[in-house]
Amino acid sequence: PVIRLVNYIIADALSKRASDIHMEPYERRFRVRFRIDGVLYDQMDVPLRLKEAVVARVKIMSSLDIMERRIPQDGRIKVRIKGKEVDLRVSTVPTVFGEKVVMRLLERSGLVFDLTQLGFEEEQLKIFIEATERPYGMVLITGPTGSGKTTTLYSALIRLNSPEVNIMTVEAPVEYNFEGINQVQIKEDIGLTFASALRAFLRQDPDIILVGEIRDMETADIAIKAALTGHLVFSTLHTNDAPSTVTRLVDMGVEPFLVASSLNMVVAQRLVRKICANCRKEYHPPPSLLERLGLEKEEGTFYRGEGCPACNGTGYKGRIALYEVMPMSKRIMTMVVERVTADHIRQVALEEGMATLREVGIRKAREGVTTLEEVMRVTT
Repeated sequence: PVIRLVNYIIADALSKRASDIHMEPYERRFRVRFRIDGVLYDQMDVPLRLKEAVVARVKIMSSLDIMERRIPQDGRIKVRIKGKEVDLRVSTVPTVFGEKVVMRLLERSGLVFDLTQLGFEEEQLKIFIEATERPYGMVLITGPTGSGKTTTLYSALIRLNSPEVNIMTVEAPVEYNFEGINQVQIKEDIGLTFASALRAFLRQDPDIILVGEIRDMETADIAIKAALTGHLVFSTLHTNDAPSTVTRLVDMGVEPFLVASSLNMVVAQRLVRKICANCRKEYHPPPSLLERLGLEKEEGTFYRGEGCPACNGTGYKGRIALYEVMPMSKRIMTMVVERVTADHIRQVALEEGMATLREVGIRKAREGVTTLEEVMRVTT
Protein backbone atom coordinates (compact mmCIF):
# COMPACT_ATOMS: atom_id res chain seq x y z
CA PRO A 1 0.00 0.00 0.00
CA VAL A 2 2.88 2.42 0.72
CA ILE A 3 4.21 2.16 -2.83
CA ARG A 4 0.73 2.75 -4.20
CA LEU A 5 0.18 5.66 -1.81
CA VAL A 6 3.40 7.45 -2.82
CA ASN A 7 2.62 6.92 -6.52
CA TYR A 8 -0.90 8.24 -5.94
CA ILE A 9 0.41 11.39 -4.19
CA ILE A 10 2.82 12.12 -7.08
CA ALA A 11 0.13 11.48 -9.72
CA ASP A 12 -2.38 13.63 -7.81
CA ALA A 13 0.15 16.47 -7.57
CA LEU A 14 0.74 16.25 -11.32
CA SER A 15 -2.96 16.34 -12.15
CA LYS A 16 -3.44 19.38 -9.90
CA ARG A 17 -0.46 21.15 -11.58
CA ALA A 18 1.47 21.36 -8.29
CA SER A 19 5.08 22.56 -8.35
CA ASP A 20 6.03 21.06 -4.96
CA ILE A 21 4.88 18.26 -2.66
CA HIS A 22 5.49 18.73 1.09
CA MET A 23 5.35 15.74 3.46
CA GLU A 24 5.45 17.04 7.01
CA PRO A 25 5.66 15.06 10.26
CA TYR A 26 4.13 16.55 13.40
CA GLU A 27 3.50 15.09 16.84
CA ARG A 28 0.01 13.81 16.04
CA ARG A 29 -0.23 13.98 12.25
CA PHE A 30 1.69 13.49 9.04
CA ARG A 31 0.32 15.96 6.54
CA VAL A 32 0.78 16.34 2.80
CA ARG A 33 0.54 19.75 1.13
CA PHE A 34 0.85 20.81 -2.52
CA ARG A 35 2.10 24.17 -3.78
CA ILE A 36 -0.16 25.12 -6.66
CA ASP A 37 0.47 28.35 -8.57
CA GLY A 38 2.76 29.51 -5.78
CA VAL A 39 0.35 28.91 -2.87
CA LEU A 40 0.37 25.93 -0.46
CA TYR A 41 -2.83 23.90 0.07
CA ASP A 42 -3.51 21.06 2.53
CA GLN A 43 -4.15 17.83 0.60
CA MET A 44 -4.35 14.89 2.99
CA ASP A 45 -3.23 13.42 6.29
CA VAL A 46 -1.34 10.14 5.96
CA PRO A 47 -1.92 7.70 8.87
CA LEU A 48 0.89 8.23 11.41
CA ARG A 49 1.84 4.53 11.42
CA LEU A 50 2.86 4.86 7.75
CA LYS A 51 5.09 7.90 8.35
CA GLU A 52 8.45 6.08 8.36
CA ALA A 53 7.44 3.80 5.50
CA VAL A 54 6.35 6.65 3.22
CA VAL A 55 9.56 8.60 3.83
CA ALA A 56 11.64 5.44 3.31
CA ARG A 57 9.83 4.74 0.02
CA VAL A 58 10.60 8.24 -1.29
CA LYS A 59 14.23 7.86 -0.20
CA ILE A 60 14.55 4.53 -2.02
CA MET A 61 13.05 6.04 -5.17
CA SER A 62 15.55 8.90 -5.06
CA SER A 63 18.56 6.68 -4.18
CA LEU A 64 19.13 8.29 -0.77
CA ASP A 65 20.56 6.53 2.27
CA ILE A 66 17.49 5.27 4.12
CA MET A 67 19.45 4.55 7.31
CA GLU A 68 20.67 8.14 7.61
CA ARG A 69 17.97 10.20 9.32
CA ARG A 70 20.09 12.77 11.12
CA ILE A 71 21.29 14.95 8.27
CA PRO A 72 19.62 16.60 5.24
CA GLN A 73 19.85 14.71 1.94
CA ASP A 74 19.15 15.59 -1.70
CA GLY A 75 18.27 13.32 -4.60
CA ARG A 76 16.33 12.97 -7.85
CA ILE A 77 13.55 10.70 -9.07
CA LYS A 78 12.55 10.03 -12.67
CA VAL A 79 9.09 8.49 -13.02
CA ARG A 80 6.62 7.79 -15.81
CA ILE A 81 3.08 8.76 -14.94
CA LYS A 82 0.27 8.38 -17.49
CA GLY A 83 2.88 8.25 -20.24
CA LYS A 84 4.62 11.43 -19.04
CA GLU A 85 8.26 11.55 -17.98
CA VAL A 86 8.44 13.48 -14.71
CA ASP A 87 11.57 14.60 -12.93
CA LEU A 88 11.39 15.23 -9.18
CA ARG A 89 14.03 16.94 -7.10
CA VAL A 90 13.87 15.52 -3.56
CA SER A 91 15.09 17.15 -0.38
CA THR A 92 14.84 15.69 3.14
CA VAL A 93 15.45 17.54 6.40
CA PRO A 94 15.37 16.02 9.92
CA THR A 95 12.73 17.81 12.04
CA VAL A 96 11.81 17.18 15.68
CA PHE A 97 9.17 14.59 14.75
CA GLY A 98 10.89 12.88 11.84
CA GLU A 99 12.06 13.70 8.36
CA LYS A 100 10.27 16.31 6.28
CA VAL A 101 10.34 15.60 2.55
CA VAL A 102 9.88 18.19 -0.18
CA MET A 103 9.65 17.12 -3.81
CA ARG A 104 9.92 19.70 -6.58
CA LEU A 105 8.17 18.55 -9.76
CA LEU A 106 10.11 19.48 -12.86
CA GLU A 107 7.62 18.82 -15.58
CA ARG A 108 8.65 20.09 -19.01
CA SER A 109 5.43 19.68 -20.97
CA GLY A 110 3.48 22.34 -19.07
CA LEU A 111 6.21 24.95 -19.41
CA VAL A 112 6.20 27.70 -21.97
CA PHE A 113 9.56 28.99 -23.14
CA ASP A 114 8.12 31.48 -25.60
CA LEU A 115 8.88 35.12 -24.82
CA THR A 116 5.58 36.30 -26.30
CA GLN A 117 3.61 34.09 -23.89
CA LEU A 118 5.30 35.01 -20.60
CA GLY A 119 3.54 38.29 -19.80
CA PHE A 120 5.68 41.00 -21.41
CA GLU A 121 3.72 43.98 -22.70
CA GLU A 122 4.34 44.79 -26.37
CA GLU A 123 6.68 47.72 -25.76
CA GLN A 124 8.56 45.85 -23.01
CA LEU A 125 9.10 42.84 -25.26
CA LYS A 126 10.57 45.06 -27.99
CA ILE A 127 13.08 46.57 -25.55
CA PHE A 128 13.91 43.15 -24.09
CA ILE A 129 14.55 41.52 -27.46
CA GLU A 130 16.61 44.49 -28.63
CA ALA A 131 18.85 44.23 -25.55
CA THR A 132 19.29 40.46 -25.94
CA GLU A 133 20.26 40.79 -29.60
CA ARG A 134 23.25 43.03 -28.93
CA PRO A 135 26.58 41.27 -29.47
CA TYR A 136 27.80 41.95 -25.93
CA GLY A 137 26.81 43.43 -22.58
CA MET A 138 24.87 42.18 -19.58
CA VAL A 139 21.16 41.52 -19.11
CA LEU A 140 20.07 41.15 -15.48
CA ILE A 141 16.78 39.67 -14.27
CA THR A 142 15.80 40.23 -10.66
CA GLY A 143 13.10 39.09 -8.29
CA PRO A 144 12.57 36.81 -5.28
CA THR A 145 13.04 33.04 -5.43
CA GLY A 146 10.29 31.38 -7.44
CA SER A 147 9.36 34.46 -9.45
CA GLY A 148 10.02 32.80 -12.81
CA LYS A 149 13.45 34.26 -13.54
CA THR A 150 14.84 30.97 -14.84
CA THR A 151 11.95 30.59 -17.28
CA THR A 152 12.49 34.10 -18.66
CA LEU A 153 16.23 33.47 -19.07
CA TYR A 154 15.76 30.11 -20.76
CA SER A 155 13.18 31.64 -23.11
CA ALA A 156 15.71 34.28 -24.14
CA LEU A 157 18.45 31.65 -24.62
CA ILE A 158 16.21 29.34 -26.66
CA ARG A 159 15.41 32.27 -28.95
CA LEU A 160 19.14 32.91 -29.44
CA ASN A 161 20.09 29.23 -29.69
CA SER A 162 21.46 28.51 -33.16
CA PRO A 163 24.39 26.63 -34.76
CA GLU A 164 26.37 29.89 -35.06
CA VAL A 165 26.64 30.62 -31.33
CA ASN A 166 28.28 28.89 -28.38
CA ILE A 167 25.97 29.21 -25.36
CA MET A 168 27.32 28.19 -21.95
CA THR A 169 25.43 28.25 -18.66
CA VAL A 170 26.47 27.69 -15.05
CA GLU A 171 23.55 26.92 -12.76
CA ALA A 172 22.74 25.69 -9.27
CA PRO A 173 21.16 23.26 -10.05
CA VAL A 174 20.46 22.69 -13.76
CA GLU A 175 16.67 22.30 -13.85
CA TYR A 176 15.95 21.68 -17.53
CA ASN A 177 18.24 20.37 -20.24
CA PHE A 178 18.27 21.88 -23.71
CA GLU A 179 19.82 20.69 -26.93
CA GLY A 180 22.49 23.09 -28.18
CA ILE A 181 23.15 24.73 -24.80
CA ASN A 182 26.17 23.64 -22.73
CA GLN A 183 25.02 23.52 -19.12
CA VAL A 184 27.30 23.21 -16.11
CA GLN A 185 26.06 22.46 -12.59
CA ILE A 186 28.02 23.96 -9.71
CA LYS A 187 29.45 21.66 -7.03
CA GLU A 188 30.68 23.87 -4.22
CA ASP A 189 32.09 20.99 -2.15
CA ILE A 190 34.73 20.30 -4.80
CA GLY A 191 35.36 23.95 -5.60
CA LEU A 192 33.29 24.24 -8.77
CA THR A 193 31.64 27.57 -8.00
CA PHE A 194 29.95 30.19 -10.18
CA ALA A 195 33.22 32.12 -10.25
CA SER A 196 35.49 29.18 -11.11
CA ALA A 197 33.12 27.94 -13.83
CA LEU A 198 32.91 31.44 -15.30
CA ARG A 199 36.71 31.69 -15.46
CA ALA A 200 36.83 28.39 -17.33
CA PHE A 201 34.04 29.53 -19.69
CA LEU A 202 36.15 32.45 -20.88
CA ARG A 203 38.66 29.93 -22.23
CA GLN A 204 35.88 28.01 -24.02
CA ASP A 205 35.29 30.55 -26.82
CA PRO A 206 31.73 31.45 -25.68
CA ASP A 207 29.35 33.89 -27.36
CA ILE A 208 26.58 33.86 -24.77
CA ILE A 209 27.01 33.08 -21.06
CA LEU A 210 24.32 32.53 -18.45
CA VAL A 211 25.35 32.78 -14.80
CA GLY A 212 22.59 31.34 -12.61
CA GLU A 213 23.03 33.95 -9.90
CA ILE A 214 25.45 36.69 -8.97
CA ARG A 215 26.08 35.85 -5.32
CA ASP A 216 29.33 37.63 -4.55
CA MET A 217 31.78 40.27 -5.67
CA GLU A 218 34.02 37.73 -7.40
CA THR A 219 31.22 36.40 -9.63
CA ALA A 220 29.96 39.93 -10.35
CA ASP A 221 33.46 41.03 -11.31
CA ILE A 222 34.12 38.21 -13.79
CA ALA A 223 30.60 38.45 -15.26
CA ILE A 224 30.99 42.18 -15.88
CA LYS A 225 34.46 41.76 -17.37
CA ALA A 226 33.04 39.08 -19.67
CA ALA A 227 30.27 41.46 -20.75
CA LEU A 228 32.86 44.16 -21.49
CA THR A 229 35.11 41.87 -23.52
CA GLY A 230 32.56 41.02 -26.19
CA HIS A 231 30.29 38.41 -24.60
CA LEU A 232 26.55 38.56 -24.02
CA VAL A 233 25.99 37.71 -20.35
CA PHE A 234 22.67 36.86 -18.68
CA SER A 235 22.28 36.60 -14.92
CA THR A 236 19.97 37.08 -11.93
CA LEU A 237 20.07 38.98 -8.64
CA HIS A 238 17.73 39.15 -5.67
CA THR A 239 16.51 42.76 -5.55
CA ASN A 240 13.04 44.26 -5.27
CA ASP A 241 12.89 46.28 -8.45
CA ALA A 242 14.92 47.21 -11.53
CA PRO A 243 16.49 50.49 -10.34
CA SER A 244 17.81 49.07 -7.05
CA THR A 245 19.68 46.35 -8.97
CA VAL A 246 22.19 48.87 -10.28
CA THR A 247 22.94 50.22 -6.82
CA ARG A 248 23.15 46.65 -5.45
CA LEU A 249 26.04 45.89 -7.82
CA VAL A 250 27.84 49.04 -6.70
CA ASP A 251 27.20 48.08 -3.05
CA MET A 252 28.76 44.67 -3.77
CA GLY A 253 31.95 46.48 -4.64
CA VAL A 254 31.79 46.70 -8.44
CA GLU A 255 33.12 50.01 -9.80
CA PRO A 256 30.19 52.22 -10.92
CA PHE A 257 31.78 52.95 -14.32
CA LEU A 258 32.02 49.18 -14.98
CA VAL A 259 28.35 48.72 -14.07
CA ALA A 260 27.32 51.61 -16.34
CA SER A 261 29.33 50.45 -19.33
CA SER A 262 28.47 46.73 -19.11
CA LEU A 263 24.71 46.70 -18.38
CA ASN A 264 22.31 46.61 -21.34
CA MET A 265 19.14 46.27 -19.35
CA VAL A 266 17.61 45.28 -16.02
CA VAL A 267 14.30 43.44 -15.74
CA ALA A 268 12.43 42.90 -12.46
CA GLN A 269 9.67 40.31 -12.37
CA ARG A 270 6.96 38.73 -10.23
CA LEU A 271 4.44 35.97 -10.87
CA VAL A 272 0.72 36.54 -10.39
CA ARG A 273 -1.96 33.86 -10.57
CA LYS A 274 -4.27 34.05 -13.57
CA ILE A 275 -8.04 34.10 -13.09
CA CYS A 276 -9.61 30.77 -14.05
CA ALA A 277 -11.27 31.27 -17.46
CA ASN A 278 -14.16 28.95 -16.52
CA CYS A 279 -15.48 30.92 -13.56
CA ARG A 280 -14.38 34.51 -14.23
CA LYS A 281 -16.92 37.14 -13.14
CA GLU A 282 -16.94 40.92 -12.92
CA TYR A 283 -16.82 42.32 -9.41
CA HIS A 284 -16.28 45.50 -7.44
CA PRO A 285 -13.14 45.41 -5.32
CA PRO A 286 -13.45 46.82 -1.77
CA PRO A 287 -12.70 50.58 -1.61
CA SER A 288 -9.86 49.95 0.88
CA LEU A 289 -8.02 47.82 -1.70
CA LEU A 290 -8.50 50.41 -4.47
CA GLU A 291 -7.20 53.06 -2.12
CA ARG A 292 -4.08 51.06 -1.23
CA LEU A 293 -3.35 50.60 -4.92
CA GLY A 294 -3.89 54.32 -5.53
CA LEU A 295 -7.02 53.86 -7.67
CA GLU A 296 -10.25 55.87 -7.66
CA LYS A 297 -13.43 54.16 -6.44
CA GLU A 298 -15.27 54.33 -9.77
CA GLU A 299 -12.37 53.29 -11.92
CA GLY A 300 -12.99 50.58 -14.51
CA THR A 301 -14.18 46.98 -14.28
CA PHE A 302 -12.27 44.28 -12.44
CA TYR A 303 -12.68 40.51 -12.34
CA ARG A 304 -12.18 37.50 -10.13
CA GLY A 305 -12.77 33.74 -10.27
CA GLU A 306 -15.69 32.34 -8.30
CA GLY A 307 -14.08 28.89 -7.94
CA CYS A 308 -15.04 25.79 -9.93
CA PRO A 309 -13.86 22.17 -10.38
CA ALA A 310 -11.42 23.21 -13.13
CA CYS A 311 -9.42 25.37 -10.69
CA ASN A 312 -10.02 23.21 -7.56
CA GLY A 313 -12.27 25.95 -6.19
CA THR A 314 -9.45 28.52 -5.97
CA GLY A 315 -10.64 30.86 -8.72
CA TYR A 316 -7.12 30.83 -10.21
CA LYS A 317 -5.47 28.67 -12.83
CA GLY A 318 -1.91 29.12 -14.08
CA ARG A 319 0.40 32.07 -13.62
CA ILE A 320 1.73 34.94 -15.69
CA ALA A 321 4.66 37.27 -15.10
CA LEU A 322 4.61 41.01 -14.43
CA TYR A 323 7.70 42.73 -15.81
CA GLU A 324 9.43 46.02 -15.04
CA VAL A 325 11.87 46.68 -17.88
CA MET A 326 14.61 49.29 -17.48
CA PRO A 327 16.97 49.80 -20.41
CA MET A 328 20.23 51.57 -19.55
CA SER A 329 19.81 54.98 -21.15
CA LYS A 330 22.59 57.60 -21.37
CA ARG A 331 21.05 59.52 -18.45
CA ILE A 332 20.87 56.44 -16.23
CA MET A 333 24.45 55.47 -17.10
CA THR A 334 25.66 58.92 -16.05
CA MET A 335 23.71 58.66 -12.80
CA VAL A 336 25.24 55.26 -12.02
CA VAL A 337 28.76 56.64 -12.48
CA GLU A 338 27.86 59.51 -10.14
CA ARG A 339 26.66 56.98 -7.52
CA VAL A 340 23.14 58.39 -7.40
CA THR A 341 20.59 56.59 -5.16
CA ALA A 342 18.15 53.99 -6.48
CA ASP A 343 15.22 56.35 -5.84
CA HIS A 344 16.68 58.97 -8.17
CA ILE A 345 17.37 56.36 -10.84
CA ARG A 346 13.78 55.16 -10.51
CA GLN A 347 12.53 58.72 -10.99
CA VAL A 348 14.46 59.11 -14.23
CA ALA A 349 13.48 55.62 -15.46
CA LEU A 350 9.79 56.53 -14.92
CA GLU A 351 10.27 59.81 -16.80
CA GLU A 352 11.76 57.79 -19.64
CA GLY A 353 8.67 55.61 -19.79
CA MET A 354 9.38 52.61 -17.56
CA ALA A 355 6.20 50.99 -16.24
CA THR A 356 6.48 49.72 -12.65
CA LEU A 357 5.49 46.19 -11.60
CA ARG A 358 2.39 47.59 -9.95
CA GLU A 359 1.28 49.62 -12.99
CA VAL A 360 1.70 46.59 -15.24
CA GLY A 361 -0.21 44.50 -12.69
CA ILE A 362 -3.12 46.92 -12.56
CA ARG A 363 -3.27 46.88 -16.38
CA LYS A 364 -3.43 43.08 -16.31
CA ALA A 365 -6.20 43.25 -13.68
CA ARG A 366 -8.22 45.62 -15.91
CA GLU A 367 -7.79 43.19 -18.81
CA GLY A 368 -9.26 40.44 -16.61
CA VAL A 369 -6.04 38.42 -16.58
CA THR A 370 -5.51 38.59 -12.81
CA THR A 371 -7.10 40.13 -9.69
CA LEU A 372 -6.16 43.28 -7.82
CA GLU A 373 -5.63 41.12 -4.72
CA GLU A 374 -2.88 39.23 -6.56
CA VAL A 375 -1.23 42.44 -7.75
CA MET A 376 -1.32 43.75 -4.18
CA ARG A 377 0.15 40.46 -2.87
CA VAL A 378 3.21 40.49 -5.12
CA THR A 379 3.97 44.20 -5.45
CA THR A 380 3.93 45.46 -1.87
